[in-house]
Amino acid sequence: MPNTIHIPTPLRPFTDKKESVEVSGKTVGELLADLTTRHEGLRKHLYTDEGKLRNFVNVYLNDEDIRYLQREQTPVKPGDSLSIVPSVAGGASTSAKVGSPGDPTSQRWSGGPPSRTAPVDPPKRVAREGGPTAAGAPAAIGVQPELSQDEITRYSRHLIMPEVGIDGQRKLKASSVLCIGAGGLGSPAAMYLAAAGVGRIGIVDFDVVDFSNLQRQLLHGTSDVGRSKLASAKDRLHGLNPHVDIDTYETALTSQNALELFAPYDVILDGTDNFPTRYLVNDACVISGKPNAYGSIFRFEGQASVFATKEGPCYRCLYPEPPPPGLVPSCAEGGVLGVLPGIIGVIQATEAIKLMLGIGEPLIGRFLIYDALKMKFRELKLRKDPECPVCGTNPTVTTLIDYEQFCGIRPEPQAAASGAAVSEWEITPVELKQKLDAGEKPFILDVREPNEYQINKMPGSTLIPLGELPRRYQELDPARDIVVHCKMGVRSAKAVEYLRSVGFKKIKNLRGGIIEWIDKVDPTQPKY
Repeated sequence: MPNTIHIPTPLRPFTDKKESVEVSGKTVGELLADLTTRHEGLRKHLYTDEGKLRNFVNVYLNDEDIRYLQREQTPVKPGDSLSIVPSVAGGASTSAKVGSPGDPTSQRWSGGPPSRTAPVDPPKRVAREGGPTAAGAPAAIGVQPELSQDEITRYSRHLIMPEVGIDGQRKLKASSVLCIGAGGLGSPAAMYLAAAGVGRIGIVDFDVVDFSNLQRQLLHGTSDVGRSKLASAKDRLHGLNPHVDIDTYETALTSQNALELFAPYDVILDGTDNFPTRYLVNDACVISGKPNAYGSIFRFEGQASVFATKEGPCYRCLYPEPPPPGLVPSCAEGGVLGVLPGIIGVIQATEAIKLMLGIGEPLIGRFLIYDALKMKFRELKLRKDPECPVCGTNPTVTTLIDYEQFCGIRPEPQAAASGAAVSEWEITPVELKQKLDAGEKPFILDVREPNEYQINKMPGSTLIPLGELPRRYQELDPARDIVVHCKMGVRSAKAVEYLRSVGFKKIKNLRGGIIEWIDKVDPTQPKY
């Protein structure tokens, strides 16, 4: 009986869109070797150049992490299945982008500085002391706030539940959540937290509402396009529940301000879209003792868990290292089903409410994976890593670091601002247009998906999706000048790297992709 390897959405372009692949072998390593032999394009995503399994890709045998078994030497039985679980950063689009240490990003905070512990509205709030309990629930000290007659009516469906009741609703009113991002995940989470009566909700974001947000970010409407997401979110949440205090922080989350921003809140809800911020949020939660209600999304798949509680694992226990820049596509590159962040964001809100009430079984030590196409949930076991540099027995990361550097992201050279190519393997849209106008005829290779090619295309381009390139690159002429492009330049950079590895020399990546081509050269084409 063959074994099955479940392929996550980000890697399916390299398996001919297959959701699972049947393989043969006696160990985990042999199954993975069979997989990468059948689908060569997967190899660089799973293994380093030295042949070691990458740290940002976890492999589960049934529901057990192979790191806690015998790793790749773990024997398998007929019928066993493997799950590949790569790190995914999808969430709020560009919001709450991490700032590097010393970044003088302008900050606008509504409601006073984030370090305040005094209540916004004294009649409605009492001071709280202490941090999360061992289970992650806030330890409310002193008299809980009373509920008004309007609040009793508003929350009546909570009050008749013995697990919540009057005492639980008062506890929610005394509790607080900080949402990192007011985008796809932050929108449904903040709305349900406000509706549930969480007394204080903070939101960190510095983006503005764009038309492309409206397909999934329900905090914002058509009339909000061009408006600050924080202003839009505050109006929407106050319209939903005027009894909730909304704090807004129009700033990038940085190593300088994260601990101060987190200090007055009981639970942190991570709705960000990039790896530097993911690691920053995780480390700040561990250092400050705040539970992290985690969620991420990509195309049709979502992930959720609760990290950084006293006894549970943190994000670094699952992913010790981030993927190299550009290896894992973002939602802007790969897309996301509009309803998916609603499902995952509501799960995050549910976990936050359970933590604040101290009820149920939170997703501590459990990793939930949701597949919208199959309408199927899977749960994998997580363990606290005693060697974790942040939450382990002898932590080595005890202060916040430079997370851009940790994730391998380097500032754009000054040449980028002037429009010059930043490397010999890149070309700008303006430079390409000049070559075309001069009569040069480079081969333009589009490595997007066919559905994207239908939206817009560069004249004379040829489509070979990135996942098909390892078996179709022989269709290309290595003696000809080749310009590769995708939507924003990320996938095409991978394509250039691959083609160079198989001997192509006259090849360049179109920096900024077709989006920058439209911005700088051909504004008549639609953007997506």
